[in-house]
Amino acid sequence: MRVSAIAPTFAANAFPGKGCSMRIISTSSAPSPVAAYSQAIEAGGLVFTAGQVGSDPAGGALPDDVDSQAELCFTNIAAILREAGLGYADVAKVTMFLTDMAQFATVNRVYERYVGNHRPARTTVGVVALPRGALIEVEAIAIRR
Repeated sequence: MRVSAIAPTFAANAFPGKGCSMRIISTSSAPSPVAAYSQAIEAGGLVFTAGQVGSDPAGGALPDDVDSQAELCFTNIAAILREAGLGYADVAKVTMFLTDMAQFATVNRVYERYVGNHRPARTTVGVVALPRGALIEVEAIAIRR
């Protein structure tokens, strides 16, 4: 049996040593970072968003319900992607963190409105707690084509 490894080949091509630059992506249309991180980083043709909780970009308010928080999470990620010249059609991977997995169906309905017929790879992880008492946090990886 022959086994091929894709990841090392990809890594060698996408990140060719010191020639790979990184660019910070920042927009006022999404909440400002509350610690030592960037809203997103572009490197090797990939855009990595930081995890976004469902807070309002203008005042930082965090709604009480998961539906509203999910809406803001995906809106904030859309703003970051737009700043990078990308959109949800360019997203390859989404990771969601939920404090209550019973809310999966609710969050999924919001998610589907943003991704449409595009189906990125996705992982949803149940967690005990999130920053600021958030009910959901979402991060994405997009590809510049």
